[in-house]
Amino acid sequence: MTDEQTPPQPEPEFKTEQPKESTLPWPAIAIGGVFIIVVVGLFIVLAHKPQRAGTSGPSAYAANINLQNAKLSQAENFMGGTVTYIEGQVANTGDKTVTRATVEATFQNSMGETVEQEELPLQILDRSGPYPQALDLQISPLKPQQPREFRLTLSHISADWNQQAPRLKVMMVETQ
Repeated sequence: MTDEQTPPQPEPEFKTEQPKESTLPWPAIAIGGVFIIVVVGLFIVLAHKPQRAGTSGPSAYAANINLQNAKLSQAENFMGGTVTYIEGQVANTGDKTVTRATVEATFQNSMGETVEQEELPLQILDRSGPYPQALDLQISPLKPQQPREFRLTLSHISADWNQQAPRLKVMMVETQ
């Protein structure tokens, strides 16, 4: 019998590796940051109400459109929001038929500061049917020397509003 000798087993070597530095994908992070900045910038630009370009004030014929006896009312819409109506009398004291007009409504807070300013289309209030209906001036023009009822409709007003009637100013007027 031969004595088999087993060669001596080498002892296992344990190597300690230095931990690798974590390499973050800096180019991807930079691209993501630029993307976020661009999206936020676009949101700010698009959410900002543009100023009326080219108009320094009311149309010349606006002086012939008189708004009187404005009263406020509110109603709840089908989505649960509040709609505010401004209704009153409008008179065309000029010699032209008005086919389009806008009114600037300026709302203030309790300190007299402007909290919201909206330019709204002037609509004629038709009460001939079962319900009052606001009609565009192109459908129901305002003839010379003609008084009618008007309505302005707002879907939102600042919560800081003092609940008083806004200042109304006729701005843009188109005539025939």
